[in-house]
Amino acid sequence: MDEVIGIFPTPIMRAPGVLPKGLVDGLVQHFSGLALQENNASAKLSHTQMLKPGDSPLLVEAAALITPKLADFGAHLFGERMGWSIKEMWVNVLDHGGRQAMHNHANSFISAVVYLTPTHDSSRTVFMKSPGGTDYAFKNDHPGVVTGPFNAEKWIS
Repeated sequence: MDEVIGIFPTPIMRAPGVLPKGLVDGLVQHFSGLALQENNASAKLSHTQMLKPGDSPLLVEAAALITPKLADFGAHLFGERMGWSIKEMWVNVLDHGGRQAMHNHANSFISAVVYLTPTHDSSRTVFMKSPGGTDYAFKNDHPGVVTGPFNAEKWIS
């Protein structure tokens, strides 16, 4: 009988209910009004500035509940439980008819998406293989980065 073996699969973890309803309600109420930056790909998608867990007691609580899940997931990736931290966070608000463009998250061994509200089937997250190679993308990309010889997108001789 034929056998298909997932020798090097890409793991995806679902952790439904990791945040209790009261915390979810607080996050939605607080951060929905702070998602003021328009998205480049869709006028019906906005987001907050980059946040760190310490920026809000709500995020501290959320991070405390999410971080152990990162250690659980990391054990699948690296074969042992290690300490993990959350580098950055943000909140997206997607209005009806909006969309998120294909993108990746630089400098991330693990990226997490936490849905705070129910989503329409047409707006579910789609995971895709990299459209341009399979090398690890080692990149730090945000407005405060100073471009230099080791982090530039391209080099011209």
